[in-house]
Amino acid sequence: MEQLQTNGKMPIGFHQLYCDGLSPKTKFPRERYPKLKEEMLRRGSEQSVHWFSPRYATFKEITQVHEPGYVQRFLTENLSASEKRKIGLRPWTKDIVERTLRLTGGTIQAVQYAIQSNGYAGNLAGGTHHAYGEYGSGYCIFNDIVVAAIAAIDMGCGRISIVDLDVHQGDGTAHLCSGISNIQTISVHCEQNFPFQKQNSDLDIALPESCEDLQYLHAVEQAIMAVEDFNPDLLIFQGGVDPLAEDRLGRMNISRLGLQERNRQIFDLADKHELPCLVLMGGGYAKPIEPTVDCLADMFLVAAERHKKRLKSSALIS
Repeated sequence: MEQLQTNGKMPIGFHQLYCDGLSPKTKFPRERYPKLKEEMLRRGSEQSVHWFSPRYATFKEITQVHEPGYVQRFLTENLSASEKRKIGLRPWTKDIVERTLRLTGGTIQAVQYAIQSNGYAGNLAGGTHHAYGEYGSGYCIFNDIVVAAIAAIDMGCGRISIVDLDVHQGDGTAHLCSGISNIQTISVHCEQNFPFQKQNSDLDIALPESCEDLQYLHAVEQAIMAVEDFNPDLLIFQGGVDPLAEDRLGRMNISRLGLQERNRQIFDLADKHELPCLVLMGGGYAKPIEPTVDCLADMFLVAAERHKKRLKSSALIS
């Protein structure tokens, strides 16, 4: 595996194509990617974050999860109009293929770095949990979460917990991991929201519209107990911030403080059991986008501080 020297900083993948690979005319808030990096830099991320440039995911890595014909059609720009419509992100640009390969490759690199350091790593994108094996859906082309989980197993990781706290159920992730006994899928989501045909995760906690902090955080506690019962070797955290009250697609009423407490509980879980932790962006669609950016910056910067603290503690112990 590729070794990365970070001087104790948390590796986080970023590429300008995360934004520029999407059309300015798309309904998807592509500006959140550079704005998030700018906000993190404004808050002093150079002290705790090592930015890395994502590589391309390979055909072999992607087809460990996705049907080769679907992957080939996407790579050669031969998806049908209906396949593109199901994914969204239209109008598509000439850079959509490179963007998708880098996004997926960045998540694979990040899980590798998390395992190597026994700390945290992330991708300033990803969490594309609506993609199925044979098709994409809901802004998701390839399921980088499951591609990274399978890559982690190939790296020797035994048991993996995927905790998806995006407001939308991780339906593609649940379907792809069904029957894989060493991958646990957990989704805490809004019941009356996309996708309207849900799949069965190992644990689904469906919450009502307008759910507020107390009920939401109780559900997070249930998710944490399930992870502890499973006793994984790796934690993958899809940290979508679309449960936020200001989110235009979320239909829930979670405060910024509530999301901060959610993140703290997840990172406490990772630290308590010394689990490598992969942090992925997930959803966030506030308009204007600033509340989304603020909450995502909160999540990644706290993860970066936890990474520094854990590596420092490990060095003192050794």
